[in-house]
Amino acid sequence: MGLTGGVWNARVPAAKSQAHLSDGTLGLALFAVPVGLVLGAALAERLVDRAGSALLVRICGLGICAATVTPGLARNLPGLMVALFAIGAFGGTLDVSANAQGVRVEAAYGRPVMTSMHAFFSLGAILGSLAGGGFAWAGVALLPSLAAVGAVGAVIVGAAGRWLLPDRRRAAAEPDEAAAASAAAAGTAKAPRDRRHVRRLVLALGVLGICGLVGEGAAGDWSAVYLRDSLGTSAGLAAVAFAAFSVTMTLGRAVGDGLIHRFGVVSVIRSCGVIATAGMALVLVTRSPAVTIAGFTAFGAGLSVVVPQVFGAGGRADPERPGSGLARVVGLGYTGMTAGPAVIGLVANQVGLHLALVIPAVLAAWIAVAASALAPPRESGEGEGRSQAPVLDSAYPHRTPERRGHTLSTWMTKRSCRGSPS
Repeated sequence: MGLTGGVWNARVPAAKSQAHLSDGTLGLALFAVPVGLVLGAALAERLVDRAGSALLVRICGLGICAATVTPGLARNLPGLMVALFAIGAFGGTLDVSANAQGVRVEAAYGRPVMTSMHAFFSLGAILGSLAGGGFAWAGVALLPSLAAVGAVGAVIVGAAGRWLLPDRRRAAAEPDEAAAASAAAAGTAKAPRDRRHVRRLVLALGVLGICGLVGEGAAGDWSAVYLRDSLGTSAGLAAVAFAAFSVTMTLGRAVGDGLIHRFGVVSVIRSCGVIATAGMALVLVTRSPAVTIAGFTAFGAGLSVVVPQVFGAGGRADPERPGSGLARVVGLGYTGMTAGPAVIGLVANQVGLHLALVIPAVLAAWIAVAASALAPPRESGEGEGRSQAPVLDSAYPHRTPERRGHTLSTWMTKRSCRGSPS
């Protein structure tokens, strides 16, 4: 996802020229991507629990690689909008299914790995941006450049798809009829309360997702504009702010799992909220370009771990329907990513961009305040900062200490021995 998205973002000017669009019509075309993302995430709510995350990852992974090529065929506004909507729809479904698969892999490991998986999205976006810039510098046309990255992505999906964990069969997980009737009778009174708790938890996680993705969108859409227009820097120096944000975002995700394993998810997320708030506050209180870039650098480090952990918690929020909880959290987050930068722009028109950037600062502060929403059932109150292991144990009660750490290696051994005479 990061690789294909990075190349596309770098080739947007070429698509604008090919489709003969103005700045206003280009903005309308680009809006088709987040619309597709939200609808794709909503579609995944039903598909993940029915078809399984592994199958959806394969289908939507190949789908987004194919859809990435289609903007190269667009010669007008409607054609480009259809192509970008397809990219968004496949991307939204792939994001939910890949995160659902990530929750399963994390449970098999018995330790945090979700943030490291998201680090590869950030790494792919950086590599894709560099590749897209290289295509543009070399004068490669839009269609061949998009076709090249689509082909590379398809090869990656085909290779990696072989190792996805198969989804557990419903039949194996269902109790016999007598046990089911007994459990239903015992849990009738408790079920409505549990469902209300799940809904409240999903909403709280969705708000945290909005906070994180609005911050990421604000840095992507407004950091360079702020340095260039408000601080009067050159376009080249202005671009350094988002580059620094992206680098610390990637590095933060690379080390985030180790920090969570050591200090606990709530403590890490709360600290990240404080760091992100301090970074954006630094942006707001200075007129120095160097200090402003340092602020965006800290802002990226602070936000790096938030979205991966929120998405992972969304997949564990509803043990009965993990795809549903995850899809709702992702959908709310995408809504924030869609609306957030636009709201900042509207506010900037009224009070100026400097004051409008107070919005992501306040949302970052809310991440620090509401971090306890990520606390698992056995890691609430005073023990919230101890270990991430209870998250996995409470979400996957079948994971006993003896089995933890062996599931993944056992599954890989079975795959390697499949079809052998022994």
